[in-house]
Amino acid sequence: MATLSAPIARLRRRFAHTPWRALLEAAARAGYLARGAVYLSIGAMALLAALDVTPKAEGAIGALESWGAWPAGFVLLWLVGLGLYGFAGWRVLQSLFDADRLGRSAHAIVGRIGQAISGVAYAGLAISVFGLLDAIEDLGEADDQAASREAVAKALELPSGDLLVIAGGLFILGAGIASFARAFLDHFGRDLECEDATADWLGGLARVGYAARGIALAPAGLLLVSAGLNTRASDARGLEGALNLLGRGPFGEPVLALTGVGLLAFGAFAIVEGWLRPIRVPRKPGA
Repeated sequence: MATLSAPIARLRRRFAHTPWRALLEAAARAGYLARGAVYLSIGAMALLAALDVTPKAEGAIGALESWGAWPAGFVLLWLVGLGLYGFAGWRVLQSLFDADRLGRSAHAIVGRIGQAISGVAYAGLAISVFGLLDAIEDLGEADDQAASREAVAKALELPSGDLLVIAGGLFILGAGIASFARAFLDHFGRDLECEDATADWLGGLARVGYAARGIALAPAGLLLVSAGLNTRASDARGLEGALNLLGRGPFGEPVLALTGVGLLAFGAFAIVEGWLRPIRVPRKPGA
């Protein structure tokens, strides 16, 4: 109980002395919650597709679109959208101001660059969530694959656009490989403010989640590389297409089901991580 109440107590103290730092910490923690909610939705849809309850797996926007049918769906989507902006802002603090105190080694610089790119990606997802709200109000339909193809088509029209698309695909592929590698190499519970036994259990949950995230991202990156090599936007399918591709492969339904369960684990860990990890808001740039 003390572990669960510690972040609240810390926020109260910060609100009393440095309200702006407390607001930034609250926004960061809300961002982890929103990130977790997105992956819980993606994982649930993938699992339901593997069980033939729904026709196909969905990416982030397609999974969140189903929330619009709930009575409180619009409110939840607004909260997730705002939370994703908070997470993007936290990524900026991590990257530019080294909030996690990674240092200036080559490995740390690569990590901070990745955090910056992640921030841009989550800011883009937040924008898409608010676009989804408009689409639902207009009775429109969100389609992750169509959005991915449209973005790739625009990129291919640029000078050296094919190289840009290939680079984007390689980055996503690299993120997938890195995520899968982290499942076996990282100590996820080490920095959480909780008892050792709880940290060990949460570390196992994170390993399952990161492995599944890597399995989902890798084919999405390969499809984007294919789109660049063939200068054919139709090859790009986004996370939705990657998950459905897994479902059509060898042992498709079991693989998709396990990936869905893993993404549920990733989402659950993201929520817990946002509550229990230390959020060090810099007092000044570089502090």
